[in-house]
Amino acid sequence: MRKIVCIPDLQPEQLKRIQETVPDWTVINGDEARDIAHFREAEIVVGWNDLAADSMVPDSRLRWVQAWGAGVEQMPFDAFRRRGILLTNASGVHAYPISETVFAMMLSFARKLHLSIYNKADKKWSWTGELDEIHGKALGLVGVGAIGEEIARLARAFGMRVLGVRKSGRDSPYVDAMYDVQGLDEVLGASDYVVVTLPITPETEYMIDRSRFGKMKPTAFFINIGRGRTTDTEALIEALRNGTIAGAGLDVFEQEPLPETSPLWELPNVIVTPHNSGSSVHYGERAVKIFMENLSAYIEGNEPARNRVDLDLQY
Repeated sequence: MRKIVCIPDLQPEQLKRIQETVPDWTVINGDEARDIAHFREAEIVVGWNDLAADSMVPDSRLRWVQAWGAGVEQMPFDAFRRRGILLTNASGVHAYPISETVFAMMLSFARKLHLSIYNKADKKWSWTGELDEIHGKALGLVGVGAIGEEIARLARAFGMRVLGVRKSGRDSPYVDAMYDVQGLDEVLGASDYVVVTLPITPETEYMIDRSRFGKMKPTAFFINIGRGRTTDTEALIEALRNGTIAGAGLDVFEQEPLPETSPLWELPNVIVTPHNSGSSVHYGERAVKIFMENLSAYIEGNEPARNRVDLDLQY
């Protein structure tokens, strides 16, 4: 019998929808998904972990992996390529929650809410200085996928000028000016807020380095909700300490959890969140919807097309 192993702990109604779509298949979830024997028999795996990776024995039946997140850097791309295994991700499920986190950070910096929170912890009634606004500011988006598109759309409500960078340079209806990678430095120099949404690939690793921080305005804020290794941490700390940039909102880091010894914890112009900007009570339902669309195509003999990952480009 054909088998699906779902690593995320799905709700009963979600499992029911999957089972109704493939009534002749065995669907494994919950405690059963901790048995490596099921992975060795699975044709489809939803999610990925060490057990799934260890199950790729020579006679593995695996044909398709539906990642439960957008980032797939942990996947064994070479093995997938050799075996002809398809890979899709959950790109798109994060657009609402992450874009809200980005605006929370931008508004916190503009209105200095982070400083008021520090003062509250000390029971200190203190003026935090003149406050700014994000209305009319320039927003630079480095990486304009589903998340970047939603951030750009929301920025319209604040009358922000949106500058975008993406590999193709293809236009977006919500981006006022789009550039390819060659225009990155220009965007950095023109932006009041720089938001990085990049995946980690050989091309993006440490793309934001000391020279790139040097292109930014000293009044600009840097926000990273993509992947930590797109940014040189030491260069970022240096830029924050010496006033090269005004502050940073960080949800992702080179090393996670962020070590207690990191200077980022102590810098007053830094907001740190524990890689949770994509968290939402609606996450599971949105991810299942993507999987169901692909599953319907798969059982009809077609390759899953939504969010298909290019194994060579790794995104």
